Amino acid sequence: MAASVRERNAPAAPPRAAKRPGGRLRALDGLRLVAALMVAAYHYGGRGGEVTDAWGTSPARQFPTLHEFFAYGCLGVQVFFVISGFVICMSGWGRPLASFFASRASRLLPAYWVAVVLVTAVFALPTVAYEAVSPSDALVNLTMLQQPLGADRVLGVCWTLWAEIRFYALFALCVVLPGANRHRVVLFCAGWTLAAAIAQAANEPLLDLVLMPEYAPFFVGGIGLYLVHRDRRDACAWGIVGVSWLIGQHHAVRELWHAPSVDAFSYRSSFGIVLVVTLGFAAVAAIALGWLQWANWRWLTVAGALTYPFYLVHEHLGWVVIHALHRGLHLASAPSFALTVASMLLLAWLLNRFVEEPLTPRLRSALSRAR
Repeated sequence: MAASVRERNAPAAPPRAAKRPGGRLRALDGLRLVAALMVAAYHYGGRGGEVTDAWGTSPARQFPTLHEFFAYGCLGVQVFFVISGFVICMSGWGRPLASFFASRASRLLPAYWVAVVLVTAVFALPTVAYEAVSPSDALVNLTMLQQPLGADRVLGVCWTLWAEIRFYALFALCVVLPGANRHRVVLFCAGWTLAAAIAQAANEPLLDLVLMPEYAPFFVGGIGLYLVHRDRRDACAWGIVGVSWLIGQHHAVRELWHAPSVDAFSYRSSFGIVLVVTLGFAAVAAIALGWLQWANWRWLTVAGALTYPFYLVHEHLGWVVIHALHRGLHLASAPSFALTVASMLLLAWLLNRFVEEPLTPRLRSALSRAR
């Protein structure tokens, strides 16, 4: 009996899935940027029924054909969550809680702080004069807890960070704190999946807040795919992935589909939603299985580094650039769109080069030393 307990709690066997030398999955970096660009396409051109100040009309008029495809870009968030489940399980495996916390905080906070200050400052400029949050709410935004505290958000995309933080907390308490191993990770995935389904049925706000039934299958699916990455013959891991995909597509359709309407904010078919969710899972699965090892270009690492700062700044500052290009300089829609994306990528590179690269290791080191 004691021997079986020791065997069950022992570290997982060495990975059988092929991995590129050095262990970095550069294709995953590229996929992260693709997901971020999907979200940007949705923000700039996928809200077909909304008249925007930056465009002067609705994106449906600016992009008569493409806006129907851009509308699916919001599902880049779900793809992000699958990637996050994979990456967090990978980074938390064999790492003590203090190191895990230091790694996550130092990764998220420097660029986030600067993005909050930058967007607040730009929106306060007389030439921009967008509606800004109050000084008190802007300060609360620096904590990343503005959403549960009921403060106005400086960054529209930060709601996804609140979901990420809750995922980190659950994973840290249930897996990292006691020590990650395959048995514990499988139990976590099974327990969270069942608890999220119960929360959905109970319709209890507190359970929804903690267990996130609409997003849990994407995080859990990513964790399952990391188990596949460690051992592609792990039937239990494949089961976790399959169940997560089934539940995830259900929630995505439930949240994002509605009957066709000319007055709708945006419209997506249920088939299109399921297809994008499926492609997101399939892309991460291909990376987990080592099928994309050939994508070993250095620029993919750069693309991965730009993803987070681009995601933070692209929405609000992007609207400022679109307004200046399209309505100020009278550029056509397509070049305005392309130049806005390029300018946001340039800004993301500056944030990575001059904020994240110097501050992330210093903050990680300071938090790692803290007791």
